[in-house]
Parts: sequence; structure tokens; C-alpha cells
Amino acid sequence: MSILSKYRTHNCGELRINHTGKQIILSGWIHKKRDHGNLLFLDLRDHYGITQCVIEKSASLFSTVEKTKLETVITVEGEVHKRTNDTINKEINTGEVEVKIKNINILSIPKELPLPVFLDEDYSEELRLKYRFLDLRRKKIHKNITLRSEVISFIRKKMEELGFSEYQTPILTSSSPEGARDFLVPSRINQGKFYALPQAPQQFKQLIMISGFDKYFQIAPCFRDEDARADRSPGEFYQLDIEMSFVEQKDVFNVVEPVLYEVFKNFSKNMKISNYPFKRFTYKEAMLRFGTDKPDLRNPIKIYDVTEVFSRDDVKLEIFKKLIKTNSIVRCIVAKNVSDKPRSFFDNLDKGAKNEGASGLGYIILDKSDPKSLGKGPIAKFFSNEALKTLMDKTESEKGDALFFVCDLKKNVEKFSNWARTKIAEELNLIDENSYEFCWITDYPMYEYDEVQKKIIFSHNPFSMPQVPIEKVDETNPLDILAFQYDIVCNGIELSSGAIRNHLPDLMYKLFKIAGYSKDDVDKKFSGMINALSYGAPPHGGIAPGIDRIVMLLAKEKNIREVTMFPLNQNAQDLMMNAPSDVSETQLKELGIKVVKKIN
Repeated sequence: MSILSKYRTHNCGELRINHTGKQIILSGWIHKKRDHGNLLFLDLRDHYGITQCVIEKSASLFSTVEKTKLETVITVEGEVHKRTNDTINKEINTGEVEVKIKNINILSIPKELPLPVFLDEDYSEELRLKYRFLDLRRKKIHKNITLRSEVISFIRKKMEELGFSEYQTPILTSSSPEGARDFLVPSRINQGKFYALPQAPQQFKQLIMISGFDKYFQIAPCFRDEDARADRSPGEFYQLDIEMSFVEQKDVFNVVEPVLYEVFKNFSKNMKISNYPFKRFTYKEAMLRFGTDKPDLRNPIKIYDVTEVFSRDDVKLEIFKKLIKTNSIVRCIVAKNVSDKPRSFFDNLDKGAKNEGASGLGYIILDKSDPKSLGKGPIAKFFSNEALKTLMDKTESEKGDALFFVCDLKKNVEKFSNWARTKIAEELNLIDENSYEFCWITDYPMYEYDEVQKKIIFSHNPFSMPQVPIEKVDETNPLDILAFQYDIVCNGIELSSGAIRNHLPDLMYKLFKIAGYSKDDVDKKFSGMINALSYGAPPHGGIAPGIDRIVMLLAKEKNIREVTMFPLNQNAQDLMMNAPSDVSETQLKELGIKVVKKIN
């Protein structure tokens, strides 16, 4: 749509063949310049795109345009011309036309640039974040941030179509004793006390349900004092926060699946997307089949438990047998059709496993070239033919395949078998980069045993509903109690955790008691929640898919900072705004705070 002002009648992505002959005004940044002798071309860029402008050497303004630096902000007046067929640029929307410059007005002159804007090359994170306003002008990251905005707008519309209403929850709240570290905000009026920035609107969205609202959502900011990772920003992130009343687990799934499907369908081209209902795996099943509760289903490699086979009398691998007697287990990772791979393929995997902290990666090659032998490799000689046949049956393998083995305690064997599954798939180029594969992980354990604290702790969200009725809690082994908790995963990335909430105060007291909390502890630390639940609460549940991770997947980026407008660096610093920073003694005095300098 044309814009009529002294700065522009059109934007730089708007002009087409039908504008030929029109007098127009454009404003933007000089993206590139090309001197062709008698003609000087410049690409003018704004948020919407690029338009090629041209001026003849004979023009009175030629020397002005020639001297003007890249990233100078200008207004151009001129006439739209059709390009000749051999000069059409099919890479841009305005590529069939150009603007013959009649007048130019310089609006802002830049200093020397610390990084060029017209290139999408990699530069150091420190440089990019210090000059983020320049980095954001670059095509790829500008496109990523625009995509983020469009995704959020699309999600809002879908949620409203489904009957959800958006409500805002507080940013200043109380510190949470569970979860990650809080960001604390000192109170001036109540000196010596602190607010916390919310790690998530968890308790507030439950309170909204208790207040009688039925379907809530929010594009919610969340704050956690965590170390940076590729898929997690330090400091803050955003999530699609959802809560619903009078629902079971399946009702949450029925809302989330079409929303995610439509988002990925709408914003990805030539990509295969899981049809819903999405595949579902219990936590126990996922840890066996994939070695992780964040499985990448694009990877076809399977993992099998073969502990029983290694315990047989006709298997003479004594080191494994000794480990099995001390509670270790054996998992097998099957690689299909690799028997003709060079020895280095197998040895490098073994070496890689050791670098990851494993004791090694034993393997048997099911050699299809030798009809007399079932298997070869470092440990094949320890197996009878009958034991090898049993292994092949149990792992659905055949000649030409290779079997890789990990033997360790359950926690370690899951970690290393997941690493091996992923590494083998990468080496064999088995992962389909043109697909999005979703799945649910369900039935998480309510508790786990903490080896450091030597006590039972919550393994997930402590406010979740257990799959054991209240009258059976006391007579059930805590480590056998499952919860109505679930994760949604895409391509090996956890997009969100969710749960059906515990809405019964008496049940909550019982569950927290198992984790070492007294009734007074619960009343003190969760006073707002437990008090509200005692006045009549509906069964309710929800989930909160991460906006940053959704956009990261859609943009095919490996690092979440590529889809965040102003991220902190890995040390949780804003290099552009110099945060965190020192504050004045006056400010500290108002807050009743004294800073104690760290002694090295």
C-alpha cells in the first residue's frame, strides 16, 4: 500500500512493472553501490525490501551520490523505469524495475561501520551484540525477527479462534523455592525485601482458572538466571502460555496439536510436518527407544535392551557380565547396511564415545560377505552363533548391519546410547532436514532419588496431578508414582512441558510431605496457591510452548540468539546497553543495600 509523505510514496519492496512511468519518493539506507562508468547504481533498502536506483554520470547530482557512503539514510525522488530483460533481478520482488534518480536528500550520515551490513557472514558474537542495531539490518537476521513477529501474530489469532482470551500476569512477584534461580528486584518501600521476576506465570495462570476464567493464553515473558545454551537464552525468553479448566490430558493435546501444525505449515516451505495426532511415547518407553526424553524422530535408528542376552552362558564377555551383576545394563544401537564401511568408521565411533566419557562402544559387524560367519569385530568372538542369532532376532537386525553396545548404569547407558544413536545417524546422513517431526512424551515419574542430597525430590512440576488416587498415595512407593505430565518435542528439541494440575489441597500436602515439606512449609512457601485452592478449584491443566524455540526451528537456526532481537551474550551481558551495570550510591542507599565487593 502506498504511503504519501515527504519521505516516501512507496516502500522499497513495493514497486512493480505497473508502476512504470510514475514519479515516486523512496527513503532508506544505501545498501550497495556499483559504478558502471557512465551509470552509477545504488540499492536502496528499508524494512520491506530493496529497490535499485540509477543515476547518469552527466547528472548534476552524480558526484553527490558517488561520494555518499554505504548505510547513509537518504530520500530519493525519481521515475520508475522497466529494466531490460537481461538486467532483471529475479532474486528480489522489485527486480523488474529501477528508479531513475532526479533528486536526492541526505537524512543521516553514518560513522565508519564496524561490520558490513550487506553481508551475512559470521562475525564474533561480541561484535554482533555490541552493534546489534547494525547486525539487525542484515538480511538473514532481519528476516528472522520479522518471522518471529509474524509467528506471534498468527498464534494469537489461532488461540482466539479456539475461544481463548489473553490475560496479562504480574512481572513483579515472589521468589519461588522450586525451579531455576530467580532474578531478584529489591523493594525501596519495603527495605530488605525482594520481588522476583517470574520464571513463568505458572501459579498465576492456575489462579486465573481458580478465579473462574476458562481458557487463558498469553505470550508471556519469563525470567530465569540460567547459564546460556544454544537453545536457551540467559535472562529472558517468551512462551505461549496456556491454561484450561475442566480438562484432561487429551484435551490439552487436542488444542496444542492443531495450533503447532498450522504454525509450522504456514511458515515453512517444502517441509514435511507430522500430521496430528502426534506420536506419543511414555517417558519409560522414550528412554529405552531413544536414550532421551527429547527424541529426534527424523532419526530412524533404534535402541534395544539386550542385557538378558549378555547374561547367557554362551556369551563369554566377562567384563560385561561383571558390570551386569552390579546393576549395569546393556543397550544395543543398530546401524543398518554398514558392514562394508571401513574399519575407521567403527573405530572413530568407539573413540568418540570415550571422548564423551563412556568406557567405549563395543560392536559386532553382521558380515554379509562371509556365509560361514554371522559376525565379526572386536567382541564377536565372545558370542556363540546361537547367541548372535538371538541378538539379531531381538534387535530386528540382519546381515549387513552393525550392532553397537553400551554397558553401564542406567543413567549413563541412556546418555551414551542417545549419543551413539545421534552420531551414527549424522555419520550416515540419515536425518531428514526437510521435515518437522513432533511427538509427546507422557507419564513422567512424580519423584526421583537425588544421590547428592540422599532424598526423594520432585522430578518435574511439583504442582502436577499424580496418576494415583489420594487414598493410595501413602501405600505406593514414591518412585513408582507417575504424574499427568507431558512434554511436546520437535526434531529433538523440547518445545514445552505441561501438566494436569493438582487442584486438591489435601493431596498437595501429601505429595509435598514425600519430598520433605511440612504442612507449614507448604503454607508458607506456596501461601497464595494453597489458599486459593482451598476455596474450590476446577480440574485444570496447561502447557507453554517456547516461542523462541518455535521460531528457531522455523528459521532453521542452531542458536536461539539468531531469532531474538536483543539477546544477552553467554555471560548474561548486554554489550550494547552495558548491562548489568553499577548503580549509584544514592540508589543503593534508597534501597537499603550495600554492595560487598568480591575478593579474588
